[in-house]
Amino acid sequence: MKRRIEVLLVLALLLGAAGGTSAQQKKGKLADKPLFRDPIFDGAADPVVIWSKKEKKWFMFYTNRRAKAEGLDGVTWVHGTRIGIAESTDGGATWKYRDTANINYRPTPDYTHWAPDVFEHNGLYHMYLTYVPGVFTTWNHPRNILHLTSKDLLNWEYKSTLKLINDKVIDATVFQLSDGIWRMWYNNERDGKSIYYADSKDLENWELKGKAVGDRGGEGPKVFRWKGKFWMLVDNWAGMGLYHSEDFTNWTKQPNRILEQPGKGPEDQAIGGHADVVVSDDRAFVFYFTHPGRVKKPFADSEETRRSLIQVVELELQDGNVIADRDKPVYIKLGKKAINRRK
Repeated sequence: MKRRIEVLLVLALLLGAAGGTSAQQKKGKLADKPLFRDPIFDGAADPVVIWSKKEKKWFMFYTNRRAKAEGLDGVTWVHGTRIGIAESTDGGATWKYRDTANINYRPTPDYTHWAPDVFEHNGLYHMYLTYVPGVFTTWNHPRNILHLTSKDLLNWEYKSTLKLINDKVIDATVFQLSDGIWRMWYNNERDGKSIYYADSKDLENWELKGKAVGDRGGEGPKVFRWKGKFWMLVDNWAGMGLYHSEDFTNWTKQPNRILEQPGKGPEDQAIGGHADVVVSDDRAFVFYFTHPGRVKKPFADSEETRRSLIQVVELELQDGNVIADRDKPVYIKLGKKAINRRK
């Protein structure tokens, strides 16, 4: 009798383990941690993730800060950057370096590309890219947002330089409203780094609408639909602020930021910054960057404190507030129809 009970207990444990594994497999493959490091300059930041219909894989575009470059004074290493591309064939769990985006807009010998937003509409890919006309040692220089298009996500044709609130705007994110109007949110650096917005019927001509949120300085806004609400994620340099809205115009901030507290996993002890959100089925994944060498303040400027990399975390909704447990293993398999660009 005793022997039979022991056998039954062992079988129960095995079945439980198998069931747990099956449940995890349904959720996807365990994501790498860290998720991605750039092999060229080790400065991956500001990610945006999109499905390539042509190649049947996921692409990640990112600002490639020149963390490994030597002899660069001030913030020169954050300038002179090109947009890197990584790719994933397993639904976003593992990534490898692909190339840099071929952006056909070089009006000056020196230039800087930052923080792209990329999406597909009617078979054409659109990129809204922050452009700085040079390589500088300080932040005190103009920047604009460009519109580019592509058929393959690799080669990009310049369409226009957007006429927005002033000559110091960065970090565009675009979302299509239910009436077909496209809305862009961006960072107005001359107004305390508040988030402004503009509307367009054709993705080319933009009508200025004013300020969206400005209770605290921030950058890298990302707007998405999830769990019956519309959300805006903003990098506050102390974790990520979250706002929700019913009409895409009036935004209410949730009390707690996410990605503010350090994680315990590899290279994840510093705050999370400038992120993308991909909604797949009813799950939402935040792809964020972090400076793993900036754990303790103050920190000296060095390759270790300059380098940055990409991590991923799954969002959860608890009592109406969004949380992100960066220590929970992330099982991910982005569906091919994952989309967060339309109301």
